Amino acid sequence: MNVGIGLPIGDPAALLTWARRADAGPFSTLGLLDRLVYDNPEPLVALAVLAGATSRIRVQTEVLLAPLRDTALLAKQAATLDRMTDGRLVLGLGIGGRDDDHQVTGVDKHTRGRRLDEQMAMMRRLWSGEPYGDGVGPIGPAPARPGGPEVLFGGFRPAAIERVARWGDGFLAAAAPSWAGDLFETARRFWKEYDRDGEPRIVAQINVALGTDDQVHDARANMHAYYTFTGTADRMVDGMLTTPAGIREAIAAFADLGADEVMLYCYGLGPDQVDRLADLL
Repeated sequence: MNVGIGLPIGDPAALLTWARRADAGPFSTLGLLDRLVYDNPEPLVALAVLAGATSRIRVQTEVLLAPLRDTALLAKQAATLDRMTDGRLVLGLGIGGRDDDHQVTGVDKHTRGRRLDEQMAMMRRLWSGEPYGDGVGPIGPAPARPGGPEVLFGGFRPAAIERVARWGDGFLAAAAPSWAGDLFETARRFWKEYDRDGEPRIVAQINVALGTDDQVHDARANMHAYYTFTGTADRMVDGMLTTPAGIREAIAAFADLGADEVMLYCYGLGPDQVDRLADLL
């Protein structure tokens, strides 16, 4: 099973060091989350920089809030990054839940799921080289991967998971092993109902921090600040794994559930997290 690293957002300039160390180590993917009204780097821009500083590791949005973006421009940006990285882009997409992110973009939060479906229909057409429509020609460049970059969808409700089978290539599950299994099976069930070949790729996520008490405390504080808007930050922070044994156990549990990859998501800012996690693996 592949293991990737979810990058912290608090110090964008340090991410080059994170990326180079991960590229030299046993990791498969670099993941970066997305928010608009927050002090985080824009993921497509940041991952483009990191892709240029690495040679083999994949770069993944985890998840990009597609409804906040112009569809044609997003299709072009994703195709460009996929082409220039020789297919190393994984486009993890979701709808987002913060009122302020939607307010500043003028996107109706209540229709964001429908908007994402409409966006995917258009992007799949554009990535396949078809014209935009209404007398407007194709929008290039052609992505490295025929039909567009690999697309994963995150979410918890059936409507969100069904999108995996309808438009995507796999499921991104930010859930503990104790309840992720039901989500995995829901994704696989929809996949069969849509008569898709094979199985969806399943990518799990674990929040982790290794190091001194101060480093773990800082990671918990950073994660709490990020998720305060949900009202469940305390519970989420309590689920952060902070020992090698706990992280290994969770990876093994996801392997037993049939996950293809586990992303170890970091909220501590020190790049030594990469080395500690590499030693753990």
